[in-house]
Amino acid sequence: MESSSKLPLHLCHVHKLSIFINRTHIFFHSIALVFLLYYRASFFFFQDTTKTKATTLAWLLVFVSEIVLSFEWLLSQSFRWRTVSRTAFPERLPGDDKLPGVDVFICTADPKKEPTVGVMNTVLSAMAMDYPPEKLHVYLSDDGGAAVTLKGMREAWRFAKWWLPFCRRYGIKCRAPEAYFSAEDEDADFGGSEFIQDREDIKEKYEAFKKRVREKATVGDTGSRLSRDHPAVIEVIQETSSDDAIQENETKNMPLLVYVSREKRPSHPHNFKAGALNVLIRVSGVISNSPYILGLDCDMHCHDPSSARQAMCFHLDPKISPSLAFVQFPQKFHNISNNDIYGSQHRSIFWLQWQGFDGVGGPGVNGTGYYMKRLALCSSSIHEDGDPMKLRQSFGPSNEFIKSLHQNNKPDMLIHRKNALLNEAQLLASCTFENGTKWGEEVGFMYGSVAEDYVTGFRLHCKGWISVYCNPPRPQFLGRSYTNLDDVLVHCSRWTSGMVDVLDGPLKTYTFVQSMCYAEMALIPIFHLPLWCLATIPQLCLLNGIPLYPEVSNSYFIVFSFVFLSLISKHLYEVLSTGFTFRHWINEQRIWMMKSVISDLYGSVDGFMKKIGMREANFCLTNKVDDVDQLKRYNMGVFDFQTSILFLAPMTALVILNMASFAVGISRVIFLGELDKFFIQVFIPFYVILMNYPIVEGMLIRKDRGRIPPSVTLLSAVISLIFYFFGSIIFM
Repeated sequence: MESSSKLPLHLCHVHKLSIFINRTHIFFHSIALVFLLYYRASFFFFQDTTKTKATTLAWLLVFVSEIVLSFEWLLSQSFRWRTVSRTAFPERLPGDDKLPGVDVFICTADPKKEPTVGVMNTVLSAMAMDYPPEKLHVYLSDDGGAAVTLKGMREAWRFAKWWLPFCRRYGIKCRAPEAYFSAEDEDADFGGSEFIQDREDIKEKYEAFKKRVREKATVGDTGSRLSRDHPAVIEVIQETSSDDAIQENETKNMPLLVYVSREKRPSHPHNFKAGALNVLIRVSGVISNSPYILGLDCDMHCHDPSSARQAMCFHLDPKISPSLAFVQFPQKFHNISNNDIYGSQHRSIFWLQWQGFDGVGGPGVNGTGYYMKRLALCSSSIHEDGDPMKLRQSFGPSNEFIKSLHQNNKPDMLIHRKNALLNEAQLLASCTFENGTKWGEEVGFMYGSVAEDYVTGFRLHCKGWISVYCNPPRPQFLGRSYTNLDDVLVHCSRWTSGMVDVLDGPLKTYTFVQSMCYAEMALIPIFHLPLWCLATIPQLCLLNGIPLYPEVSNSYFIVFSFVFLSLISKHLYEVLSTGFTFRHWINEQRIWMMKSVISDLYGSVDGFMKKIGMREANFCLTNKVDDVDQLKRYNMGVFDFQTSILFLAPMTALVILNMASFAVGISRVIFLGELDKFFIQVFIPFYVILMNYPIVEGMLIRKDRGRIPPSVTLLSAVISLIFYFFGSIIFM
């Protein structure tokens, strides 16, 4: 036992081969970019008889676009500079009596978009984690104030008194009942008639639980009319439920379960999810006050019960614990098809970028699946011997909460002080409590952005905190991802809008390379705007017979070819090396084009409009209810184009413009023999059409509901003609 205590709780593995490959690629690709930009710049400094104002303008626009995109590429290599992975050894942790407490925060807002049964599955999976139950406290924030959610919590508590002992008795891995009973291989390690009988009994109780919750949802108030106008409601569910059929000792081995619905009034800003999380920080501070917080989306259930112990392997390491703010686990999803046409599993982020982020100071906060140190969210305003008045100015007029900032979790005090604490919690959840305080500015989760997780992580790193990324072989959390194009584009636009909020402050974090990572994420929406130039200018110039690229016989043709092949081959290598297929590479290329030219455009415009006060921030919930037809098309690998015309029309117009450009280019090659002169400009629209074939198919071939409507195709054609005539005027 003594020797075990000397063993490290975790190991960090530096990927030396990947680092060598990445840095070698950076070196050669950078040299090629220098030659490419020199070729562009030389056009403006050397006399050319073919140079006209139109030609100069076209070259200038393309040159500026290539400079911006080259700089964006350089910043993106910060994620590949030092990739690492980590292994935790939870079996080496001290005994349960020495483990710190954990408060679990789950947020929901609308039972129509986030079905109550699914939310309760997340609650049950959190309650069933492999952690001392007396040190585990689960809080659900219901921003919709829906009666069905509160009733669902009470029903979940009743079912948990059966579900938790079953999971502990048989060592069940997946502890979300819906996912457990849906999986055929979860019982592979068990056998015997006793287990089979217990499983059937629990399944019957679970079906009865679902039926009761759905009945309450049918006859109850879903809370939609009250979502922005309701008082604070806080209920410790444990104290309001009983079941004589369960032995008293099993009931005592239950985590604390608390329902929190903060007060919301139309006249007071509620600051979206960040506001809900800050209320949970305060309410939990006077009830359980655990030193660590697990944040979960309401559809992200615990797929492995050991995540808390794995996180503690880092938080309890004396070498890194003083500066460690949070441990981030990846988001992984259970509803991804084999084809994954929308790139919904975010392979690039969770299989590649976050490992590189971890190697240079730690990843950002993902919004779910993180174990956060409570002190990190409040440390900038805590002073051990500070003035009480200053603390009240920072944290608000609650003496109980201020007192909780300097004391350890003491669950034994809950029984004796429960009424007083619940009354205090009502004050902490009021909509006026934060007035005149530093909540959302220096304390808690940051306000002013719909990407509160991203901005909060950035601020923590700016203060000198570090983070780690832990990606075990078995997913610790599983959730739902997007299965239709509309959700993909809407969510990406919202994410893009929130990214620009990092630009409010200095980009100075734990390391310079980490600052480059944040700069790349913040600026990438703006950096992608020049893609509109590359998607239109070469094509318009081809239609008007203006060459923009070196001829095949020119030595610089090799430079442009190398840059293109270097980019796509490196991307292909990364896809294959992370265990994915060539088809995934094609899908990622395609969805990247769509998101870069559409979502990044709208997200950037929205972000800057909010900054100058022309638009208020708006948080859009992701719909967790699947459309049957859309889901069927997704599983078949067929695009569903039932999305806003604001997304669809410009995307389709660009494809039509490239189709026309390619047709004219081919005619020039055949009838005028200009292959040498226009090879690259003919290849660009060909590549765009090839990668966006589903759009062509949706316009011209498909007849189902998921196709591109003929009216949108017609409108897009008109937009393409406007592009053409506008380009003809400029580039003639």
